[in-house]
Amino acid sequence: MNVVFDLGAVLFAWEPTRLVQAHLPSHAPTESAAAALGRALFHHDDWTGFDCGTRTLDDAIARMSARLALPPEPLHTMLDGLGERLEPIAVTVDMLEQLIAQRDAGQPLRLYYLSNMPAPYARALERRHAFMRRFDGGVFSADVKFLKPEREIYEVLAMRHGLDPEQTVFIDDSAPNVEMARAFGWHAIHCTAPAMLPSQLQRYLPVSTTLSVSNPRLRA
Repeated sequence: MNVVFDLGAVLFAWEPTRLVQAHLPSHAPTESAAAALGRALFHHDDWTGFDCGTRTLDDAIARMSARLALPPEPLHTMLDGLGERLEPIAVTVDMLEQLIAQRDAGQPLRLYYLSNMPAPYARALERRHAFMRRFDGGVFSADVKFLKPEREIYEVLAMRHGLDPEQTVFIDDSAPNVEMARAFGWHAIHCTAPAMLPSQLQRYLPVSTTLSVSNPRLRA
């Protein structure tokens, strides 16, 4: 079985509302306002161009600042080096490490990632976290100039590694990304609560592969 992980909000904490509250409090006085501003920042071409590797961070920030009438300084503070600050989600990283151990012991498992991620953040994650180097392969959007849920990014991963759709399960927190994976022929799990993921994934794994849950909390 091939298990394909999204990274943000699956293996690493990604909380745009909290970022906005921490760095732009005067522009987001309530949680709902912070959530709305987070969507305006991160669900727009200004940001997705950076995600896709076609725009620099400085360009993205200049566009965000002009479009949303935001001061550029806190945007730089919030976004520059963010890859260094993304923290693993304990319960899902523990699950991944169990899968790595079982794969290395001979279980028929292959582990991949498929992530919308700007290049500077991707390089930081690769450098900082040893488990990122234990995958059998993976694709970052900025490296291939495609974004989920574009079909092409799924094709890149599948063609590089010869993934059999019937033997592939994809995990993502985004419903459109999950829907595209299913349209591509993969099994897929919509991860809305990381603590539930081990039990959700278990049904797709070889019978001899079992997962335990040791710590559902975020790593500090």
